[in-house]
Amino acid sequence: MLTIAQDLVDQIVAHARRDHPDEACGIVAGPVGSDHPERFVPMLNAAMSPTFYEFDSGDLLKLYRDLDARGEEPVVVYHSHTATPAYPSRTDVAYASEPAAHYLLVSTRDPAVDEVRSYRIVDGEITEEEVRCVAVLDSA
Repeated sequence: MLTIAQDLVDQIVAHARRDHPDEACGIVAGPVGSDHPERFVPMLNAAMSPTFYEFDSGDLLKLYRDLDARGEEPVVVYHSHTATPAYPSRTDVAYASEPAAHYLLVSTRDPAVDEVRSYRIVDGEITEEEVRCVAVLDSA
């Protein structure tokens, strides 16, 4: 189960809506080994595509240096789907390189509905998990 603060989900959805019709992408960082998503880090979709997302390699290098300096890791890797359900595509699965991360997808296909779903993707296997939104993430 992904337990995440509602304000972080709101920021992710807002980013997805803002970048529509292109896919949005980013991460939510947290302390290494904690499984606590704490810091919203929106990224630029270097592909600038409505059907594909890609982190810019230079931005990604800076991000990982920053994460290392802060003792953080990507707890959530998020992106949006603009015309399809919030379910990982074959490309999403192929590029899932963080086995400990929660892969959060937002579908912006319906402007009146916020479809937000989370998955674990390990060795090409997709497992959907419950998303529990809380007012404040308990640090315990």
